[in-house]
Amino acid sequence: MTEFLKHLGEHVGAWLYLISAFCAFSEAAILIGMVLPGEAALLVAGYFCHEGVLDLVVMIPLAIGAAIAGDSVGYEFGRKFGPGLRRTRLGGWVGEKRWTTVDRFLHRHGGKAVFLGRLTALLRALMPSMAGMSGMRYRTFLLYNAAGGILWGGGCILLGWAFASALNQLEKYLTWVPLAALAVLIVVVLIVHRRRQARAQVGSDS
Repeated sequence: MTEFLKHLGEHVGAWLYLISAFCAFSEAAILIGMVLPGEAALLVAGYFCHEGVLDLVVMIPLAIGAAIAGDSVGYEFGRKFGPGLRRTRLGGWVGEKRWTTVDRFLHRHGGKAVFLGRLTALLRALMPSMAGMSGMRYRTFLLYNAAGGILWGGGCILLGWAFASALNQLEKYLTWVPLAALAVLIVVVLIVHRRRQARAQVGSDS
């Protein structure tokens, strides 16, 4: 598994920076998060950072910047086009139930909803547009958006890194665990066989 991913990463190379950043950016900017959550791309990027294909020092700021910029585009889109967006074909595809859920969450938590929404897939895709529609001041939005983007972008990359480390350790264990299990199984079979032989011997002697 890891060898396949390494091989893939070596062939894609520096394009992984662009692909990962695009997914993080477009999640809220063009609502791609309704189909593909951006953290999936960042988790993969974190894995490749651990394997040396990408540079962790470059990828973390790139992920954070892309997330903040994408949300800002979503905010401006919602502010300019307003409620009419919900009546478009795109709005119908999202679904009124989802719009209502995000709307209620935003009005209940205010600016904090932007930060909390960054940590939830459904809210993350729609919250910036809804914040723009609601008339929230951009300064307020940017403050909470930046805090959420830092936590989310950096966290996803580091989680991918940690997963790669755990996966490598698991593969090391898997090289000897089956052999150890086989050895234990052989010993158990021998012990059971000898006990049966001993019982049979006692029975014949009596």
